[in-house]
Amino acid sequence: MTRVRKFEHSLLFLLWWPLTLLTSCGLDQETNVETGDREQILYFGNADEPQEIDPHVTSGIPDFQIQHALFEGLVAKHPKTLAIEPGVAESWSLSDDLKTYTFHLHHNARWSNGEPVTARDFVYSWQRALMPAMGNTYAYMLYYLKNAEAYFNGDITDFSQVGVKAMDDFTLVVELTSPTPFFLQLLDHHSYFPVHRATIEKFGAMDERGTRWTRPGNFVGNGPFVLKEWALNRVISVVKSPRYWDANQVRLQEVRFYPIQNRSTEERMFRAGQLHITEDIPNDKIADYRREHPAITNITPWLGTYFYRFNTTIKPLDDVRVRRALALSINREQIVKAAAKGGQIPAYTFTPSDTNGYTARARLDYDLDAAKRLLAEAGFPDGKGFPELELMFNTNEEHRQVATVVQEMWKQALNIKISLSNLDWKVYLDKESRLDYQISRAGWIGDFLDPIN
Repeated sequence: MTRVRKFEHSLLFLLWWPLTLLTSCGLDQETNVETGDREQILYFGNADEPQEIDPHVTSGIPDFQIQHALFEGLVAKHPKTLAIEPGVAESWSLSDDLKTYTFHLHHNARWSNGEPVTARDFVYSWQRALMPAMGNTYAYMLYYLKNAEAYFNGDITDFSQVGVKAMDDFTLVVELTSPTPFFLQLLDHHSYFPVHRATIEKFGAMDERGTRWTRPGNFVGNGPFVLKEWALNRVISVVKSPRYWDANQVRLQEVRFYPIQNRSTEERMFRAGQLHITEDIPNDKIADYRREHPAITNITPWLGTYFYRFNTTIKPLDDVRVRRALALSINREQIVKAAAKGGQIPAYTFTPSDTNGYTARARLDYDLDAAKRLLAEAGFPDGKGFPELELMFNTNEEHRQVATVVQEMWKQALNIKISLSNLDWKVYLDKESRLDYQISRAGWIGDFLDPIN
């Protein structure tokens, strides 16, 4: 069971090795890719600087890529079939009423400092993930545990009433509120990852955010890799952990994550042999890669939706007629053809069609007549009197292109003016969490294969 599989879940990623033969000939200096192939170092384009690597405070893909190298949950998923495989737990059983799981942990599971990973570590970590002061946006993922939601809301204060118990060092019993067919899928999500108690409390309180426990030299994790370097906005390097329970199956010696916001820059680095994998390329080059280098171009659908978020606490976005008018005036087919260009599917429902057999009935179609009528009913006929709004997005060329297309659509269809605001990833997340925005770019990626999430 190899852990390099955890880096194979990209929407659009390019595998480097065949292209190396096309671009590295005649270069006197060895490229990163050539060095990496020889020394088993993976050079990975990570799109942006992570918000954090603490699994109980993050919500973004740049963070998740790194967390999957540094931590491991009770189970893992096969990258192609999504079949559940052992992680820290070597086996498990389910009660006849389908509400109680008993997990048996690997006796040789170790933290990167050599200490054993125990069932009590999971109890501690899940309690931490549910503490309101953590501000964990994924706390709801643990609500399937008996009394977890009540604990998070403060209705109960005794965590022993929550459905997770360490029977001994290597036996964890989890009681659910009701039968949950997809529960095992949740356990590979970062909100369920364990953290090292002594390290957490060495640098702050149990529920304190932003302490230095996640920095090189301080960090202790239980994954196949351990943190070596974090040079802000330059590189995050993780190296193979010799204490990982399945270390013999990990061939990579190191992974270097590069936070490259500009897609054109990342694509140039890929062509120059500085990256093994890029998860994105500029939209205007997708057709060229598909035509000229099909063997190294992999475009696969994600269980995800790209959307805009309205701040309903401010006017005029507190009016459902305004929000609906804005939604109905977006031509999604045109966005896919003019801006996205990567085979994306227009989204008329929030949940992607045929998600584990489910397709939503409610739709938001393209309907200009209805959009104009609703805007007029809200007091803005032909856009008259409508205040200028700001559309916020994190730095990314695709986000800018889509925003520019939508900006023009709203101007032409509704005669309203929208300004664009391009922000660094961390600033963007902070403003969004504080509701300090009007319209914000957002994305939802399924955390498990079920429409309920």
